[in-house]
Amino acid sequence: MRVLVACEHSGRVREAFRRRGHDAWSCDFLWPEDGSPHHFTGSILDHDIVKQHWDLMIAHPDCTFLTVSANKWAGADWRIEARLSAMHFVRALWAYPIPRIAIENPIGVLGTFWKPSDQTIQPWQFGHKATKATCLWLKNLSPLVPTDVVGPPPKNMTLEEKRIWNEVHRAVPGPDRWRVRSLTYQGVANAMAEQWGADETHSAGKTPDKTGIREVLGSELAISYGATV
Repeated sequence: MRVLVACEHSGRVREAFRRRGHDAWSCDFLWPEDGSPHHFTGSILDHDIVKQHWDLMIAHPDCTFLTVSANKWAGADWRIEARLSAMHFVRALWAYPIPRIAIENPIGVLGTFWKPSDQTIQPWQFGHKATKATCLWLKNLSPLVPTDVVGPPPKNMTLEEKRIWNEVHRAVPGPDRWRVRSLTYQGVANAMAEQWGADETHSAGKTPDKTGIREVLGSELAISYGATV
């Protein structure tokens, strides 16, 4: 299976698929942290990437302007435009000419102003003692099945337990905080590879979504994103 992991430079999801024999590639404006040659450095909307006949795409679009926590700063004109731009980008990913697509993002404005998510998962459903509600929008894919349930967290936690369970939310401020908070948990990456890498049931008999990037964004906005399809 040819798998494209959009907006990922850690390689965690990409390598979970490659370990299972899939031809998986990641794409991001940043260079791959693991130095892998199986990575496109640049825009996910580049025509040379679009036309490569992928079977599955898993996308992790930047959530900076899409989260609920961003609402407190959303009144500034430039932030309003940035949020609209981020939403258009997500819709462009959804319109990608790939039969199976998963888009992940924290709870935020996408569920209100675009479409409700198909599933919300937690790291503790996949072997990690952590809380981080993540929404999934799925096209021709089955919802992920929990693989190792170690939660939810206890109601009356000690200070140490709170530190463990809320580690991602209490990441130390600094230049790497965004990376730590956005990193896909290994258990989740493994579940994606194990389950979606074998998920053929939703692709058979389906009419492909032929809505192109231009139809979703309009020609001028599509061009501004570098889309040539």
